[in-house]
Amino acid sequence: MPALYLIRHGQASFDAEDYDQLSLLGEKQGKHLGQTFAVNGLQAQHVICGGMKRHRQTAESCISGMGVDVTSLSWQIDPDWNEYDHLDLLQAYTALPGVGEQMVADMAGDKPRAGFQSHFAKAMQRWVSGQYDSDYSESWAQFSARIRRAVEAAASSTKGNVFVFTSGGAISAVCGQVLGLTPSSTAELSWQLANAAYSKILCGQSGMKLLSINEHSHFDGHHRELLSYR
Repeated sequence: MPALYLIRHGQASFDAEDYDQLSLLGEKQGKHLGQTFAVNGLQAQHVICGGMKRHRQTAESCISGMGVDVTSLSWQIDPDWNEYDHLDLLQAYTALPGVGEQMVADMAGDKPRAGFQSHFAKAMQRWVSGQYDSDYSESWAQFSARIRRAVEAAASSTKGNVFVFTSGGAISAVCGQVLGLTPSSTAELSWQLANAAYSKILCGQSGMKLLSINEHSHFDGHHRELLSYR
C-alpha cells in the first residue's frame, strides 16, 4: 500500500533575483529533514519532484542528509506537482484600481514580507473564488485537476514509500481534496505549512487517507532556528 510523503520545499530566496532557488536556510532545512528520516529508519522506494528548481534542490539536500546516494534511487520529474503561478495571481490582483499602488506602499514599510503576505492572501482568495477565471492562465479548478492527476499518478507508481517534493499550494490542494475542504479553506491551509515539513497520505483500495499534515516536529527544540514558513 503506497504511502505518499508530500514534502514542501525548503525556504526559497524571497529577496533574490531568482526566487526559485533555495536560500542557505532552505538547504539546511532539507538536509535536517533527511537526517531525521534516517534516524527514524524511513526509506524511499521512489522519489518524485515537481519541475521547479527548489523542488529538486530540496530533494537533493534531503536525500543527502539521509546518507543515501541520489543516483541509487528511482527518480521521476513530474511538472504536474509544480506550484501555481503566483505572478499570474498578483498580476490579475494588482490590475485592480488602486491595488498596485497600495501594495507597493505596504511593502515599503518596516515589514515588507508582512505587507506582501497580506496582499497575496487577497490575491489568492480572488483566484480560488472561481468568479474571475478568465483573468488567469490557470484557474483554480484547472490547478486542482492537475494536482489530482499528479497524486493519482504518484499513488500508482509503487507499493512502497514515495517521497514527493513539491510546494505548499500543491500539498494544501491534496489535503483539501482528501478532507473535502472548500477552496477558501484550502487556500488558508497553505499559509500554515512550514518549509521542509511533510504530510503523509496512505493510498489504498478504499481511497486516500490523510495520516498527518504539516509535520515539522523535526524543527522543535534545539532546531527551532531552522523553522520558517516563507
